[in-house]
Amino acid sequence: MNLAHIIDLHDAESVALISGNRATTYGALRDQVARVRGGLSRLGVQRGDRVAILCGNGRWFVDVYLATIGLGAVAVPLNPTSPPPEIEREIATVGATAVVVDPIAATAWRRIDRAKVPSVANVVVTEASAGVELGATTFADLLTAEPVDVVEVDDDDLAVLIFTSGTAGAPRAAMLSHGNLLSNLEQGRSASAQIEPGDVVFGVLPLFHIFGLNVVLGLTLERGATVVLVQRFDPSTALDTIRDRKVTVVPGAPTMWLAFSHIDDAPADSFATVRLALTGAAKMPEEATRKLHDRFGLDVAEGYGLTEASPVVTSSAGQALRLGSVGRVLGGVEVRLVDETGTDVLQGDAGEIWVRGPNVFKGYLDEPEQTARVLTTDGWLRTGDIAVTDDDGYLYLVDRAKDLIIVSGFNVYPAEVEDVLAAHPEVAEVGVIGVPHPHTGEAVKAFVVATAGSDVHEETLIGWVGDHLARYKCPSKVVFVDELPRNVSGKLLRRELV
Repeated sequence: MNLAHIIDLHDAESVALISGNRATTYGALRDQVARVRGGLSRLGVQRGDRVAILCGNGRWFVDVYLATIGLGAVAVPLNPTSPPPEIEREIATVGATAVVVDPIAATAWRRIDRAKVPSVANVVVTEASAGVELGATTFADLLTAEPVDVVEVDDDDLAVLIFTSGTAGAPRAAMLSHGNLLSNLEQGRSASAQIEPGDVVFGVLPLFHIFGLNVVLGLTLERGATVVLVQRFDPSTALDTIRDRKVTVVPGAPTMWLAFSHIDDAPADSFATVRLALTGAAKMPEEATRKLHDRFGLDVAEGYGLTEASPVVTSSAGQALRLGSVGRVLGGVEVRLVDETGTDVLQGDAGEIWVRGPNVFKGYLDEPEQTARVLTTDGWLRTGDIAVTDDDGYLYLVDRAKDLIIVSGFNVYPAEVEDVLAAHPEVAEVGVIGVPHPHTGEAVKAFVVATAGSDVHEETLIGWVGDHLARYKCPSKVVFVDELPRNVSGKLLRRELV
């Protein structure tokens, strides 16, 4: 078995990728990947070696990713726009022996201190003009190699090392096996609606993020559909692409959907070809969901997942819209909601989500203590996320356990306060954290991005929350900012607000 086999059985003439207005069929993709396998093998890349991929969303990433795992080597997708110190740290952490650099990452790579990445023996540049390094191998060089067959591996063999978003500290390299990733693709078949052959998928989610890697790319290729790869998101041009390419499936982080909801002059039929709109990676504001439905007739299906689960745990795709719900648990995945002692909570009570299944990762690379904190001895993944379920088995996220604010002994979930503030007509975005307070232990502090032209005041927003929530949940301070800190998947980085 090998995850790279996901492209093997599809019609050779069907289009697999559209990148830079260039279509690549499944037949052409199989040939390119086989030759890149040969090229990497010629450079000395072997089973178990780590190959860092510093590429944006494009055919180079896809070819190198599939070729790397096809050799039994380990793909390490990295953010090509990261600053040099972060790239150095991540490459050193995984001990990559080869690095593939596209023009987006070229400037940062030129500033890399090679003494800090001593494991790197080969650098591949996707374009000779990139000028990244004298004597570097080019992608064209890889394609001149003789094709090499896929190397068969075991389920537990590592396929990917992917850095988590780091919301609880420095990012760690999560170890995902071929079996982890393949099982989650299979589990996705239990969703009420899913990607199918003939679909055209909008691929703007970054491929170095697990949502982009194994949902947008992995699911699309495994199903024999087409993915339109987009380097960077712009709401207006994205709508053009969706219309012109007749896109049928649009996965995106909540920030993307928020941007769409704010385009006042977008035609009502902007998403006429779209049959499936998906979101995850962060909580979707309910007001934005309503607005997209009212303006475009679009029901955005929210799901839940995390890197350590490869990533999808629940999905509401194809189900009747229930605002605030992330849907039901996928088939083949077990979920428990537990209290602080690890005991299952009563129906309707909030508890931490624990996940178990073949999709759950192998742990964090070289970090046994951190791994032991999130993986129980019997295979349960402690997610740190708090949720409740209803009588029909629909899951509703409440918040992150570690973000809980305790005011005078009462629990305050930041997301609850954020939802109320976000519903105010003059609030565009909001983030809430807890801050020390001499009398109550902690107090609620809100950071607000106001809508354009707004002159809303702090007192107004505090009063607004007081009209909807208990007094102890009201912010004691509201700070107005131009933007909120978010990671690449659109998740709010509360630690940076602190």
